[in-house]
Amino acid sequence: MVGPMRVAFFGGSFNPPHVVHQLVSLYVLETAAVDELWLVPCWKHPFDKALAPYEHRLRMCELAVAALGPRARASDVERRLGGESRTLVTVKALRAEHPAHVFSLVVGADIEPELSSWYGAEELVRTVPRIVIGRGGFAGGGGLVMPAVSSTEVRTRLARGESVAGLLPRAVDEYIRQHRLYPP
Repeated sequence: MVGPMRVAFFGGSFNPPHVVHQLVSLYVLETAAVDELWLVPCWKHPFDKALAPYEHRLRMCELAVAALGPRARASDVERRLGGESRTLVTVKALRAEHPAHVFSLVVGADIEPELSSWYGAEELVRTVPRIVIGRGGFAGGGGLVMPAVSSTEVRTRLARGESVAGLLPRAVDEYIRQHRLYPP
């Protein structure tokens, strides 16, 4: 490869990662000027959201990106950083770890309007370009609009004992059932 590695940083709770996370990942890999996409589950949500244990979320992210081939991977950078997860802190840490890489930030059209309220928003916007992905029910993102699937919807269905067919990657669904995550 000539030039720096171009990496799309796709962070989130991934509680659990669902098929739209996979679709977004594939879309970014195939349409954006990136060489790799890193799925980065948060260590500790800044708003104290109740999350499945980190190790399970990281493993589910690994299972979700495995279907996408060697250009996609899950990163444990936020576990190594510890503390409250802040995108700017994570991006700075990744840039320090990988000074030859160029990072971009994947955000959904639903998140883009909230960026100005994020920790260090001005510096984050100056530091890393964004790849904005359209999401059903939200304006912006241009190009393809992803289906309106959410982890909240998946957890709610699982807690009710309802089917999540078509919402989760098969490997993630099997992992959730094997480890009895999000029980009814």
